[in-house]
Amino acid sequence: MAAGFGRCCRVLRSISRFHWRSQHTKANRQREPGLGFSFEFTEQQKEFQATARKFAREEIIPVAAEYDKTGEYPVPLIRRAWELGLMNTHIPENCGGLGLGTFDACLISEELAYGCTGVQTAIEGNSLGQMPIIIAGNDQQKKKYLGRMTEEPLMCAYCVTEPGAGSDVAGIKTKAEKKGDEYIINGQKMWITNGGKANWPHFLAQDTKRHSLLALVSNVSSLRPGCSWIQSHESQ
Repeated sequence: MAAGFGRCCRVLRSISRFHWRSQHTKANRQREPGLGFSFEFTEQQKEFQATARKFAREEIIPVAAEYDKTGEYPVPLIRRAWELGLMNTHIPENCGGLGLGTFDACLISEELAYGCTGVQTAIEGNSLGQMPIIIAGNDQQKKKYLGRMTEEPLMCAYCVTEPGAGSDVAGIKTKAEKKGDEYIINGQKMWITNGGKANWPHFLAQDTKRHSLLALVSNVSSLRPGCSWIQSHESQ
């Protein structure tokens, strides 16, 4: 499976520019006076869009209604999206990813949502959990948590919203207390995309000693016993 993902990465690398900004912001194009800026997609972006559109049309749409009806988590679709290189597009190259920019990721996400917004949310939800590590993680943390997501179709979750705080990070009540080399987390989170399926969740909590916000990442296995998933919200 890892070999298959590697092949997808090599194919997509051949059509990618591997920078955080869109090519539209970097291309040094010759323009005649008065013609303005071209918003036409590059050939690379068209390739990304076409791959995602074909996947949505041929594989997501035929089964989307059934997933809505049963509430079953779309594991086969997520696995297929991973095989096609349509997941985890923000993961940097040095961690085995594609290192795509926001614009390219939006093109892919838009096409997936055309197939089913619920499936698209599950797939793109990974980026929420990954982004704090991409932005602020050290090299060891990036390789540990991001690198393995390019080796197999794993899921992560961004655990911020709480019953009394919404997405108001300043009002977060979940506490993180350091005990030796570990942290004990006490609190409740809700509306966590991929929450019950994540291989590792990213928590935002209040550090009880420093009186500041603390970002914590943990393997699900280390959260049990003591952690429970109370409710799964059905689609409306």
